Formats: sequence, C-alpha cells, structure tokens
Amino acid sequence: MTANLALNLTRTAAEHPDAIAVKLDDAAFHYGLLDNASQRVAAMLKSKGVGPGDSVGIMLPNVPYFPAIYYGVLRAGAVVVPMNVLLKGREVAYYLSDSQAKLLFAWHGFMEAAEAGANEAGGVEVVEVKPGEIEGLIFAHEPDEDVAEVDGSDTAVILYTSGTTGKPKGAELTHDNLRSNVAVAVGLFDMGVGDVIFGGLPLFHSFGQTCTMNAAIACGACVTLLPRFDPGKALEIIARDRCTVFEGVPTMYGALLNHPDRDTCDVSTLRVCASGGASLPVEVLRGFEECFGCKVLEGYGLSETSPVASFNHPDRERKAGSIGTPIKGCEMKVVDDDRHDVAQGEIGEILIKGDNVMKGYWRHPEATAEAIKDGWFATGDMARVDEDGYFFIVDRKKELIIRGGYNVYPREVEEVLYEHPAVREAAVVGVPHEELGEEVGAAVALKDGQQVEAEELSAFVKDQLAAYKYPRKIWFVDELPKGPTGKILKREISAPE
Repeated sequence: MTANLALNLTRTAAEHPDAIAVKLDDAAFHYGLLDNASQRVAAMLKSKGVGPGDSVGIMLPNVPYFPAIYYGVLRAGAVVVPMNVLLKGREVAYYLSDSQAKLLFAWHGFMEAAEAGANEAGGVEVVEVKPGEIEGLIFAHEPDEDVAEVDGSDTAVILYTSGTTGKPKGAELTHDNLRSNVAVAVGLFDMGVGDVIFGGLPLFHSFGQTCTMNAAIACGACVTLLPRFDPGKALEIIARDRCTVFEGVPTMYGALLNHPDRDTCDVSTLRVCASGGASLPVEVLRGFEECFGCKVLEGYGLSETSPVASFNHPDRERKAGSIGTPIKGCEMKVVDDDRHDVAQGEIGEILIKGDNVMKGYWRHPEATAEAIKDGWFATGDMARVDEDGYFFIVDRKKELIIRGGYNVYPREVEEVLYEHPAVREAAVVGVPHEELGEEVGAAVALKDGQQVEAEELSAFVKDQLAAYKYPRKIWFVDELPKGPTGKILKREISAPE
C-alpha cells in the first residue's frame, strides 16, 4: 500500500465527487473534477519525462489550478517545490537549481521572472498557467488513474525556508510528515464535508498548504480562495460563502478588526478561527473575539515541522498569549544553550521531536546535523512553559535585544504597545548603541485618524515594564514590511538616522 499523500484526494473524490473542493469567486470545482485534473497533470508530467523523485516547481497564487497541479505532481511520484510568486529571476534560478527541478508551472502574470530564472538554471522547462489556455494543455492528456508507489519516508515537498542569514534552505517534508500533520489539523478544527475554509493564506506557504488546502482535501471541505489578502474582500468572502473556518496570521486579524466594514458583514457562520505564523498580540485576540463572536485558537509551528507543532486545543483550557500544548505525535521541550532542560517557568529554546519533523535540509547535511540532534529539532524560538505544560513564546533567539547586559524580549514590549488605543501595529527591534550595545527601538503604525507623540508612547510602556525594557527610540511608519503570509519582517526594519 502506497503512502502517497495524493490518496487523500482520490479517497475524498470517490466518496464525495459532487462536493465543492475549491472556489474562486464565481468559479467552483467539485472533487470529481479536481481529481480528474490531477490525473491529467500526472499524465502530462510523465509525457515530459518527469518521474518518481524528480522535483517540480509550482509558482502560482491562490487559484484552483494550484491543488490540481500539486496533487498531479504527487500522483506522479514527483516532489513539489512551492515557490513564492513574487520571487525575482535570480531567486527563481536558485530555487530551481538547488532543488534540481525538471519543470516549473508558473502563473502567466509572473512569466518574466519565471523564464529568466529557468534560463539561468540551465534551461528548465516552464509551463505557463494562463486561464483559458492551461486547460487545453492539461486536458489534451488522457487521465492516468495510477497513484505512484512511495514510501512514507519519501520526500513529498521541498519547502524553502526564508532563513534570516544566508540563502534559503529546502526543508524536506515526507509523505508521512504531511499526512500526520494534515490529520492533526482536521481533528483540531473538527473539519468535514460542509465546512467552508477561508483560503487567504498563500498555498505556497506551509500554513496555508497543510492547514487549509491539504486538510480540506483530506476531509471533503471546501476552500474559498483569495489570491491576495485584502481585509474588505476577506469580509465579503466570509459573508458570501458562509465560511465556517478562518485561518490567518496576526496581521490579518488586526486588519479585519480595524476595518470600517467589520460590523456590516455577516460573519455569524464562523465556527473556529486559527492563528499562527507569529505571536498574536493578546489585545488583538480579545478584540477580535469580542467583535466577531468566534473563538481564536493560537498555535505554533515552522516549515521544518510540516508546520504544526502545538496548539490551543478546542477541548481544553485555552490560555491567551500561549501557543498551547504539543499536538498528537509531537514532543516539545525548552532547553539552555547546552541543550539541557531548564526549570519550569525559565526561558529557553524550544526543541521539537515527532512525526512532523522534517527529514532534513535538502542537500545540506551539515545544516541538518546542526539543527537535528538525537531526533530533536532546534527551532531558534525562545519560550517558557507554565505549570500546566502550556508554552509561551518569548521571541526568536536571534531577535533577543541585549541592552546593557539585560535581556529584552521584543514580544513583551510589543504586547504593551498594542494595548495603546492609537496603535495598529508595532515591531520592537534592537538599535545599535555605543555604550549599551543595543537600545530598544519600536517601529509603529497608527490606526487611521489617530495621533500620538513618540514620547507619550514611550511613557505608556515605561509605566508597565521595567526601566530597561521600554523603547527609548520610537518612529512612525505607514506600514510595517511584511512577507507573503503577512508576517512582519523584522530583518527589514531599521531605525531612521
């Protein structure tokens, strides 16, 4: 019996062929059609000499072609290499070269970068995905109902992580990694046929891929897609399609909470909301729940962990500000620099072990050996654990600010800034200082129509935190820099001169 992740689609299509699998505004595709399309993609790949173990790039936004091609690649026994649609030519070349890709499916709006990168990578074939034309290319092939025999430990997806230093590394996620994590996501959110999941998280990213697309396909739910997140459009989709599950990153929750149309859209069908990708400020969580009348479950994970590692479980106590407890089949612990366990309540680095941990970094044995020791993956995230076993993220190890010998964790300072009524978003970073080494700085975006002086904000934080923690340097920005999922990119934030 093959362990191919593609079996989730074939099984659901057999059981619920007429259920809607994916939609984009007025266009809707049922499971029978999605499965048929994946069969034809597999046949197309085989006709081009792509076989088991070969890598195939997918550079598409959130459109229905994404799952059809993704599952077609898996069905053929090949490896999916999801790519951000905003990559430039040289970045495309790196992804294709490093993954040794045989083929790239690219959205028609990004063909310039795709073709430039493919040429630089040695002439990788590019298939243009253009509505009205790609259908002819795919449906020219007869359906191939075979599902390639693979072992559970075989690589299904190479997911490139946006490392803070050096070039991205490809996390090798196996069929077993993904199948176990998908099953956890389905169980966590109690999803099934009849559920409608908001699909605003990029499908090329691990959170959207596992918890939205793959989880929906495993249980027969519908995904309603939004190619580029816009809070007004998101509210419209939730109301129009009667979404039951919303999954997003903290900036999405903040954008919905602060949108002028939030009270005029019917969001009463929402049953559960999930947040991940970064820490959700407690004030945003409370404000969202109060306004939208829906519980938000916060979780945690990384590309290297498929991604889910811990969550606030629906059937247990939920603690605001916590990433919850480890999921089924996963262990987590907090250690010091020598990988020794720290005392309960002390801050240390999170290590993870379990079904969800990647096979390793593709073609990077040294980096793999450094990250995974005795099966434990070192996350680089700092946390503490309370008496009930709940984990609380303090910050990224690399984002720790050391001010005059004192450790300052940006998350703690950001929580206080978010409590100020004028603040929409905030990011706390270290600013070089001659005497102290680093000073605490904050980039702040204000809510529309709000005004506040930097000194007032600084004093607001000073009232609530130790003297060495409050930001001495605050500057205002219209928007904070964000990655493809909406996660704030601190490495792109620097204090003005």
